[in-house]
Amino acid sequence: MLSGILLGNGNLPPTILTSLFTDNLVKEGIAASFAVKLFKAWMAEKDANSVTSSLRKANLDKRLLELFPVNRQSVDHFAKYFTDAGLKELSDFLRVQQSLGTRKELQKELQERLSQECPIKEMVLYVKEEMKRNDLPETAVIGLLWTCIMNAVEWNKKEELVAEQALKHLKQYAPLLAVFSSQGQSELILLQKVQEYCYDNIHFMKAFQKIVVLFYKADVLSEEAILKWYKEAHVAKGKSVFLDQMKKFVEWLQNAEEESESEGEDN
Repeated sequence: MLSGILLGNGNLPPTILTSLFTDNLVKEGIAASFAVKLFKAWMAEKDANSVTSSLRKANLDKRLLELFPVNRQSVDHFAKYFTDAGLKELSDFLRVQQSLGTRKELQKELQERLSQECPIKEMVLYVKEEMKRNDLPETAVIGLLWTCIMNAVEWNKKEELVAEQALKHLKQYAPLLAVFSSQGQSELILLQKVQEYCYDNIHFMKAFQKIVVLFYKADVLSEEAILKWYKEAHVAKGKSVFLDQMKKFVEWLQNAEEESESEGEDN
């Protein structure tokens, strides 16, 4: 397929694909079948990453579904069609792009609702509906929620004041985070997000332990998740500082756990 070879060699721009989006070509199925041949030839010249990168740069990643008639413009149909044609890389690429797009829209909407101070119950319902509609796992949502909640405030620049401000703000939204941190993996992701945020925003460096304790008391984070984060699941950013901050609280958790086990044995 000459077009694919020319695309691979850089002699044709990726925008040439838009010529396939005309109604008659799409309705007759010519657009999709031609695209298969074109992508195969293109990927024979370049690897899949290079092809998908070119699609992104040309903003064509958002238009790939237009190769099919409106009633078939779904990710599932696209994925099956191109996977069956031997182009699973393209199917996987579209799934990832669609998921990213969905998350961006969700983040934008959440940011808006937070700025309007919508009731937490309403936000919970909205997020649950979006998760169901877009097949989003809890692990994908918890990080978004943390980011949105932290972006909703103009933070004090003074380190001694920002911790108090953060705790007050996070206490308000702890019930929202608690709903979407019901799985161990979600809790660990949240802990890692908090760690990264406190490291990246220097005024929060000393607030990390206080935030974790708040989340523990508010049933956002479990003892198991905190201990696992401490032992093995922390990220590199500010590791020594945050582990040191958490040392006494972790020791308290471990002692409480041992006492609980001891009482259980006595009974």
